[in-house]
Amino acid sequence: MEGEDKEIGQELTPTDIYYIAKAAYELGIKKFKITGGEPLVRTDIVDIVGKLSSLKPLDLAITTNGYYLPDYISDLVKAGLKRINVSLPALNHEVYKAITGVDGLDRVLDGIERAKNAGLHPIKLNFVYLRNINESELWNVLSYARKNKLILQVIELEPVGIPRELFAKLYRDTKSFEKEISRKAVKVIRRRHMHNRPQYFLPDGSIIEIVRSNCNPTFCKHCTRLRLTADGHLKTCLLRDRPLINVLSILRSKDFTSGERGIIERIKNAIKEINSLREPYYK
Repeated sequence: MEGEDKEIGQELTPTDIYYIAKAAYELGIKKFKITGGEPLVRTDIVDIVGKLSSLKPLDLAITTNGYYLPDYISDLVKAGLKRINVSLPALNHEVYKAITGVDGLDRVLDGIERAKNAGLHPIKLNFVYLRNINESELWNVLSYARKNKLILQVIELEPVGIPRELFAKLYRDTKSFEKEISRKAVKVIRRRHMHNRPQYFLPDGSIIEIVRSNCNPTFCKHCTRLRLTADGHLKTCLLRDRPLINVLSILRSKDFTSGERGIIERIKNAIKEINSLREPYYK
């Protein structure tokens, strides 16, 4: 489930999300991730996780900036959350505040510790590499990940929601960093079901995953994800605004003669249709 960076007229309720997830589950989609924006700003997030968990998915994850993690993590785990990805762009307080706009690093680190104590595994840290801003923080975050037995994902900035000029200023590729860690790695695997991402295993126990998604044909070639926006549209690509299929209109339809089963079948047809329209971003 994908968040939005703008005001929306209507957003999906937990029951709406359950119906869509149930339709997807019946079509063979057994892994769900709630992303954003920031999903923990929703006061009904525990209810959403509980409803998704009732489907018995193979995976149920949340990607979060971590600020509200200390408030919710215990209830989320009880509701059935299996794992989390937490954004951690720096361990220096000033750098963290410059990137995020809030002095929230201590809360985030507290949330990560609580997630570990609650038994979530694996926990991944998302480090978006930014030119001249947090480049010097990368090795510090890697050391923190190693000490806490976390997986570090080093992510290239995506051209989403920011002006082209700002993207060009901030974008920093991961090639030199990857070259350095590849020399140290004792094992390398490629997660072909995850856009062919390389994952490096270092002698000190560090696990580092590289996410190169900007204009990357390999990324698109191996993508099987389907995205659901907060206002009830299905789409196949984070970086493309089209095509879209509105499933909220199915859920808000006044024709309930076919009951819950009829609604789910119509949503299944919408999922099949949007998947048939899938095409690569780089095209």
